[in-house]
Amino acid sequence: MTSLQAPSAVVMIRPHHFRSNPETQADNAFQTLDNVSTESVAAKAMAEFDGAVETLDRAGVTVHVFDDTGTGTPDSVFPNNWFSTHAGGHVAVYPMFAENRRKERRWDVIELLKRDYRVQDVIDYSGLEQDGLSLEGTGAMVLDHIGRIAYTVKSNRADPVLLERFCTHFNFEPMVFEAKDAAGRDVYHTNVLMGIGTEYALICLDMIVDPARRAEVAARLEETGRRVIDLTAEQISNFAGNALELTGGKRVLALSAKALKALRPDQISIIEQSAEPLPLTIPTIETAGGSVRCMLAGIHLSPRERTFA
Repeated sequence: MTSLQAPSAVVMIRPHHFRSNPETQADNAFQTLDNVSTESVAAKAMAEFDGAVETLDRAGVTVHVFDDTGTGTPDSVFPNNWFSTHAGGHVAVYPMFAENRRKERRWDVIELLKRDYRVQDVIDYSGLEQDGLSLEGTGAMVLDHIGRIAYTVKSNRADPVLLERFCTHFNFEPMVFEAKDAAGRDVYHTNVLMGIGTEYALICLDMIVDPARRAEVAARLEETGRRVIDLTAEQISNFAGNALELTGGKRVLALSAKALKALRPDQISIIEQSAEPLPLTIPTIETAGGSVRCMLAGIHLSPRERTFA
């Protein structure tokens, strides 16, 4: 039942001072909350976060929770942008576009990975921020860990030179395309419009601008043995593409309650042939412009065997 695509463990960051990030509002059309942090908003986000952790835990997913107690990292609840992990013991650390997001990188997270999992190397690209380059992890790239393809929307969050470098290091083929939302705005992160499971893929093909490229992306997904669940722009606006397949007691698809409600019965039926939808209720957190996928940094590493004296 385990899958290279669906990790059985994740890292999550509990946000003690949740608010919408003013430095990312210009190009994140999903942000709906103003940037004023209030205790009531922060308390709601914390309660949603803890409820999500509890739901994942009950489903048999291992959750490593770290607390963010600082006030300078409003997007800390979305750790999938600053690091990723890969089978064979490889970890990547990424350069971020917004200056205040660069403070999210935490070496205590990397140390936990080294302690509890087999880590062979950590490749740190973050120094390239000084050259104005960014590649925001599994937000900027949606990775097919089975077919070794890095689906990537062109944006200021995904530098093409750095993408090529990552793909060379980690043995992925880059598949880059331009995408716009229903209002004609550029899509800033690939993981808002697509998510790849073991046997299916969620994607809004209509948001891919070039018809020929659209057909190529659909064909590649099908070539890797996946059924393509074609989402509408309306479903994307409800975060239906921002989902992550995980392995617990069985395979589950973690997504928000809002996202699941937006899916049609026929689409849910395709998912259920491979994984059980696992809705997490996070309406306050979603106002900051990210959803469940953004909250989960999947661990694609082999656990160390614990030895006890």
